[in-house]
Amino acid sequence: MSEASPSGAKPGVDIPADCALQAEALRFAYPGRAATFDDISLAIRPREIVCLLGGSGCGKSTLLRVLAGLQAPSSGVISFLGAPLTEPSPRSALVFQQASLLPWLTVAGNVGFGLDFARQPAIERAAHAQRVRQAIAAVGLAGSERRYPAALSGGMAQRVALARALARQPELLFADEPFSALDAITRAEMQSLLVEVVHQWHSAVLLVTHDIDEAILVADRIVLMGGQPGRIVREWQVDLPHPRLAHAAAIGALRVEILAALLGERAGT
Repeated sequence: MSEASPSGAKPGVDIPADCALQAEALRFAYPGRAATFDDISLAIRPREIVCLLGGSGCGKSTLLRVLAGLQAPSSGVISFLGAPLTEPSPRSALVFQQASLLPWLTVAGNVGFGLDFARQPAIERAAHAQRVRQAIAAVGLAGSERRYPAALSGGMAQRVALARALARQPELLFADEPFSALDAITRAEMQSLLVEVVHQWHSAVLLVTHDIDEAILVADRIVLMGGQPGRIVREWQVDLPHPRLAHAAAIGALRVEILAALLGERAGT
């Protein structure tokens, strides 16, 4: 299949010099326990959407937290925008499965929350307000600035969470299954929105998911994790144009290929 094919390369080889994030030979283990993942090398290019796909228990979410600087690796190195990463960077942002909005703040208050934290670059009040307005507009919630979380649907709450991340103007957005709790229609809308705003805002994305269809519809590159300890077992470059639902045959063929690889990994083949 010419439009979407496996990379065939060993992870960590031929990493571009201009990558947003680069990890080499990462290993993570909780004290006194077997390694959660081992020998992970990964690079993410600017404006690239990378989906980290795999079954439950392979270490996807732990790897995301390590790459985001929330947990230190047991060994290995991470660089972000060319500098060593030892803690969360103000030039990255995270979105999780739960929107985790503050109920006493409005939509605008939640989107702007964190822009004035000590590690964030100082910005003028007018620039703060502009960032909030732009982020809210980007996720399609203009006019809802004064609403409170209790008045929002699940999909709207996740839009606010995404806007909160975008307001930081991140170079890299980390997302840990942010749409898994949504119904099918809302989830599809959020997937399309993610692709749209990433292209508009020029951010790279690392999206953790266990959903093959979500990975195919969103990603520029799909990275499959498997095994215990977890490791990267295969990658696919997805070159299908958006919207991808118009390419049903190619989607179906790639889905079968990825599913076969996932099942083969679980069977130990």
